[in-house]
Amino acid sequence: MIDRSPDGAAVWEQHSRVRVVPPVQPRKLAKVPFVELADGRLQGVVSSGSDISRVYVSSIAAGTHAYNCSTNNNRPCGGLYGAPCKHLHALAAEAVLQYGIGRVARYLQVDVPEGASLMGCLSGTHESAPAAVVFSRFLRHLAYLEVPDTTVPIPELQWFPAAGVVR
Repeated sequence: MIDRSPDGAAVWEQHSRVRVVPPVQPRKLAKVPFVELADGRLQGVVSSGSDISRVYVSSIAAGTHAYNCSTNNNRPCGGLYGAPCKHLHALAAEAVLQYGIGRVARYLQVDVPEGASLMGCLSGTHESAPAAVVFSRFLRHLAYLEVPDTTVPIPELQWFPAAGVVR
């Protein structure tokens, strides 16, 4: 249920901040430091198991389940041999921890029977997807970790229009 103000707008729409929903289960951020359901994809950044300076941008499209995995400098993942690589499996596992299997399955538009794995229910094929936007968003999130705690508005977020303001 969404809390509503007297004018009918959702309460969260009248604030400059949105309540952060905690993860369904605790996550280990070392392997998959960034995961999101955005732009019609489950997407995120997955650390390389062999090179500490390399990360992969992995994604699975909603509906078609087309998948992609490439390094942060757009080189294709060597593990894509006609099936999703280990980075995509790690991304899906962390998304389930973050959002819960039900929410991820609904977003990807897939039925996951009780006890089945999310990746086992997907039937997509490899298809190139943009990695730069996801990696850029990840870097922006990292920058927010360095912002000191404050109760005052952050200037770069002030461009959001206030509800009900007509200009």
